[in-house]
Parts: sequence; structure tokens; C-alpha cells
Amino acid sequence: MTQKGPDAQAGRIVTGMDHLPQRQWVRLRTLILLRWMAVVGQLAAIFVAWRIYRIDLDLVPCLAVVGAAVLANLAAIFVFPQSRRLTESEAMSMLLFDTCQLAALIFLTGGLNNPFALLLLAPSTIAATTLRTRSAVIVGLVTLVLVTIVVFFHEPLRLLDGAVVAVPPLFGFGFWLAIVIGVVFLGQYAHRVASEIHTMRDALLATQMALAREQKLTDLGGVVAAAAHELGTP
Repeated sequence: MTQKGPDAQAGRIVTGMDHLPQRQWVRLRTLILLRWMAVVGQLAAIFVAWRIYRIDLDLVPCLAVVGAAVLANLAAIFVFPQSRRLTESEAMSMLLFDTCQLAALIFLTGGLNNPFALLLLAPSTIAATTLRTRSAVIVGLVTLVLVTIVVFFHEPLRLLDGAVVAVPPLFGFGFWLAIVIGVVFLGQYAHRVASEIHTMRDALLATQMALAREQKLTDLGGVVAAAAHELGTP
């Protein structure tokens, strides 16, 4: 019977983890904190655009969209313990909500004429880092669909004097293409790096388990040898 070394055991453990139906890597507290940061940033951007740059924003829908993120966070805080680790589907659902919420806000504030549309990269990058390939691809595809929709359908940005703020069509196309490439490239890069990190972690864990087992066998052999010596001593 062939003895399997630590490398073989590590490969077996990694393969087994890769085929688990769900992973529980992300803490709820992490996504809640990231969402609070997004809410603060969105409110700050709305205030600066409205008060300093004098852009005629429709504040009620904008604040309603931001309020939806606040309510979702409060519900998550009061319903679940923040130390809870999310399942694959739960983490994907939260990231899909964040993507749709941000896309709705971009829709209300000029589409890709709004430079903050670049932030649509954030949820898909987080998904690529923390979720399995299938879930990360779903979040990425939803992001691509939404960013394409807001290219053609969005509320125009207007100054208080009624002038429309819009980028040239060529620049708008370039911005859309940059976001698409960013979703694909950053997603693939982040997912590959995260996979390598988890593979190394699992291999290290398997090696530590093998060393601990060998140490126990060595200790047991010492005990047996000592007992045999005692029995053989007149």
C-alpha cells in the first residue's frame, strides 16, 4: 500500500474544498462596514454635486436609493450577528444588491457622464476575491449588463441654469469600454490571486496536520520503547 505524503494530502484537501457546495469565508461585519463606507461616500458626492457644483439633482430619488442601502444594513445588523460568516449565496446576494443600488444611483445622476460610475467595479472585484468562480461570474455579468443599460438610459446631469453636462460620445464609449475591461481583468486577476492564497493556506494546513500526526507517532514510539525497557529490566 502506497503511503501518501503531505503534498498528496494537501492536494486532496484543496480539491475537496474546491468542490464544497458553499464556502463561508466572508464575515457579515466586513460587508456591512464596506456598505457603510459606500453610503457615506454617496452622500458626500451628492452633497458636493448639489451644493458646490450647483448640479440640479433630483434629491428625493437619490436619497431614497441611498436610504435603501442604509435600511439593508440596519436589517442585516439587527437580524444576524455581525460575526456570522456568510454562505456563498448570501454573500453573492449582498454584492448583487450593492451593484444594483449603485447602478440605480448612477442612473439618476447622469449615467456614464458621472465619473463615479467607475465604482461599479468594486462589487465585482470583491466577488472575484471572495466567491467561487460561478458566483463571481454572475456578479460580473450583472455589472456589465447594468453599466451598459445606464449608457443608454439615464437622467441627464443639469446645472441650475438648465445646461446639460455631458461628455463627448467618444469619451463616453471609452469610459464604458474601460469599465468592461476593468470588470473582466480585475475580476480574473483578483480571483486568481485569491485562489492561490487559499491553495497555499490549505497546503500549509495539510502539512501542519501531517507533522502533528508524525509527532504523535514519534511520542507514542518513545512511550512504547520506555515501557518495553521497564518490562525488560530485572
